[in-house]
Amino acid sequence: MPTAALFRAVAAGTSLGLLAVLFRRPDLLYLAGPLVLATVVGLLRRPPGLPQARLTLSTDVPTEGDELSAAVTVLAPGADVVSVVLAGGQWVAPTSGGPGGYAVRPTPGEPAGVEVALTVRRWGRHRVGPALVTALAADGLLRWGPHEVESRPLRVLPRSDPFWGASEVPQARGAVGVHRSARPGEGAELSGIRPFAPGDRLRRINWRVSLRTDQLHVNATVAERDAEVVLLLDGRYDAGHSGGIDGRASGIDVTVRAAAALARFYLRLGDRVGLIAQSERVLTLPSATGRRQLTRLLDALLDLHPPSRRGSEPELLDSHGLDPRALVVLLSPMVGRTVYERAAALFRRGHPLVVVDTLPADAAPAEETEWTGLALRLWRLQRATRLHRLAELGVPIVPWRGEGSLDLVLRDLARAGSAPRVRR
Repeated sequence: MPTAALFRAVAAGTSLGLLAVLFRRPDLLYLAGPLVLATVVGLLRRPPGLPQARLTLSTDVPTEGDELSAAVTVLAPGADVVSVVLAGGQWVAPTSGGPGGYAVRPTPGEPAGVEVALTVRRWGRHRVGPALVTALAADGLLRWGPHEVESRPLRVLPRSDPFWGASEVPQARGAVGVHRSARPGEGAELSGIRPFAPGDRLRRINWRVSLRTDQLHVNATVAERDAEVVLLLDGRYDAGHSGGIDGRASGIDVTVRAAAALARFYLRLGDRVGLIAQSERVLTLPSATGRRQLTRLLDALLDLHPPSRRGSEPELLDSHGLDPRALVVLLSPMVGRTVYERAAALFRRGHPLVVVDTLPADAAPAEETEWTGLALRLWRLQRATRLHRLAELGVPIVPWRGEGSLDLVLRDLARAGSAPRVRR
């Protein structure tokens, strides 16, 4: 399309020509001639076709805190200058911190390219773009654009807090994995030597001890079995303000990053991990193993957002159908009353249960008044009372601190797994 420069050149050349004729001023033709000649020469170099632009990403599944590049490629034959403006967002923005505007002079016969380094600061589903592309040709007399290039989706995975567990799971099951069961069974790991009993395999007989005691003894082993871990996420409320990977973490941030760390850890060991998350909608992922399960689980975590509409406390659905031997890890900021009732119900059913408190220490309301401080202290006292009552039932409650957060609790649960249990 014509630019203002083309209109100015045509208007100036025409006006000077008319004035030269009307007032018989041939000197004005010397002024109009170069303008008309430059305009004609510029229009003779008109591009043969319309430019084409596309936006590509170096990766569409980064991890928060990573850098990626967004490349805008413009095929514009005959263009003199190509300008690109890439729209950024709160969580995906140019690494340089600038507005994301660039201008290049394309090489004849080659596409023009602009590569922008971006930094992703928070997990979730985001979009890069749209990009606005403008091409100038014919010495600035013709312009194409601004043309909007469609944005690209981006799935930013949560960065896992460091977590390395060294303790056993309370009750294991299955046939694979590195966790050993708390119960005796077929396996390769020796747990002791005991007298022979009907049903023992002959290959388990320890002949050295049997000859020394004149009584048959067998090697007792523990079963090598995998653990089933169910991550129960409470995303009905968020607490605090999220500042991204380089700022403060909200309750949802801590919950998602902790769940990602636990899933990566247990799936790396060959255990089976499932997910039940409740936020705007209920997300359920059956227990499974392998990298595919990790991919599905991390993708499901990206949809964990608190409900946009607030009224009464959102109901936390009861988790029926869980394997009674599965380790249930409840990750929640422990806000409201329903989560305490559900945790107590799971414990009374006999599930090995660990409650991970994901409330940030500096959580505070977004809007403050003169009564905010007093109300916050009262709320924290009420919350501490509910946590204490839940702990009195025997439910272990630990704050998430990354590496080794659950070791002591899981070790105690594993020791208690073989003892008689009183269900309240």
